[in-house]
Amino acid sequence: MQDALLVILAAITPLGELRASVPLGILHFELGWPLVYVLSVLGNLLPVLPILWMLSTIGERLERSDTLAGRLMRWRTRRVEALWGERVRRHGPWAVALIVAIPFPLTGAWTGTLAVWALRVPVRSGLVAIGAGVLVAGVVVTALTLAGVGLVKLL
Repeated sequence: MQDALLVILAAITPLGELRASVPLGILHFELGWPLVYVLSVLGNLLPVLPILWMLSTIGERLERSDTLAGRLMRWRTRRVEALWGERVRRHGPWAVALIVAIPFPLTGAWTGTLAVWALRVPVRSGLVAIGAGVLVAGVVVTALTLAGVGLVKLL
């Protein structure tokens, strides 16, 4: 039970997300991949609504503040705009799903949530896109982890 909770907590973190929780569950805790997939997806989706609500209520105010948090928010928002703004304007929520589905650093559900807010994607379609992206990212990271385990066993 504690192992499952740690997998969920790893999936909640903004830098870890599925990239951390899936290998942690499969390699360290030796849990079955179907359970790890479900726990990781659920954990990764848990912070999405609270973050989106927080951004919609204080995001603009935070961006205007001259604090460390404000500077970090402005930097991250500008980065999302520069990297993804044109794609999201052209392809809409599908581009948000891609932001979330690619398991690279500084992509994932947290960045997808920021993109929904910063790029003014309609919330309902943005949430569906984030959910789809998390499901795809979970499949990709799980498959890569299992392939790595299989490769190590061959050696």
